[in-house]
Amino acid sequence: MDIRQPTDLELKKVLALSPEAVFDGTLGEVKPTDEKIDQLVKPLLSKGSHYLIAVEGDKIMGWILLGESKDQFTDKFNGFIYELFVIKEFRGNGISKQLMKAAIEHLKQYGHTEVRLSAFAGNKAIKLYEEMGFNVRTVTMSLPL
Repeated sequence: MDIRQPTDLELKKVLALSPEAVFDGTLGEVKPTDEKIDQLVKPLLSKGSHYLIAVEGDKIMGWILLGESKDQFTDKFNGFIYELFVIKEFRGNGISKQLMKAAIEHLKQYGHTEVRLSAFAGNKAIKLYEEMGFNVRTVTMSLPL
């Protein structure tokens, strides 16, 4: 398996599968359109965020979208992981962990001293994040009306 930045054709494949990634990551609460993915991802890419993909031969097995975000209170920029996804048939093989390690290393090389991410409560990936040393920093709460 290789972890690297995608070619233009591979990026198109990732973007085409991103609605499924968001659907899974939000535990089925959000099913975005391709247009919504464009609205969410293209501004990130234009500001320097990028994908790393896990590939075996010509098969994309998963990806991670990394970049930076500005802390609203301190105005400090931190590394940020916006999306992590492994295609169902490749899950359970440690690909998520390898993508996370690669992303963290990239963010460290860019000079970031902290990496943040957000996850829906109940997402199975939270266990991985905790195993890798991530701690709960903020909690967003919701009250359905």
